[in-house]
Amino acid sequence: MPAQSLNPAARTARIRKFSVSGLCAAGAAAVALTIAPSPAHAAAPAPQSAAASAKVSAAGVFTQADVIAAKAKKAPSYSDNLDGWIREALAIMKDKGIPGSYEGLHRNIMRESGGDPDAANNWDINAQNGTPSKGLLQVIQPTFDAYHVEGTPKELTDPVANITAAANYAADRYGSIDNVDSAY
Repeated sequence: MPAQSLNPAARTARIRKFSVSGLCAAGAAAVALTIAPSPAHAAAPAPQSAAASAKVSAAGVFTQADVIAAKAKKAPSYSDNLDGWIREALAIMKDKGIPGSYEGLHRNIMRESGGDPDAANNWDINAQNGTPSKGLLQVIQPTFDAYHVEGTPKELTDPVANITAAANYAADRYGSIDNVDSAY
């Protein structure tokens, strides 16, 4: 039946049907090109620079390097709790070459603050001298400032910043946070 003889509702439904079919076909073609590039694309050398890669991507052809770069840009997501803070800190520590383990961090955090990122010691000698220990690993501000790990917030009670600075300090003083079994 010719399109002109259809009522408006039927014509709209038919157009939508063809539009969805077209999108599905286009999507399938894009997936096919991504998974199995044509021999010409497979033989083409990978772009050597970000600019060359962007030109290739803008043309609609994605190389394996593009896919790898896109995956690398997606930062992992960590939960906003003690487990997530430790895991995020460990990833940063690994990147910065700071030794430590989940068990060592968790053990020291539980002893120092019970897992409370807002914990503050207002009674010890540091507090009496005007610099109370704060955060998950009970760090004083001068130590935090000296051992702050670049890429983390410059806030003493930020959980990840507190953990990484304390682990950095412990690595300098004791070889690793794993070697700390009491107040440090």
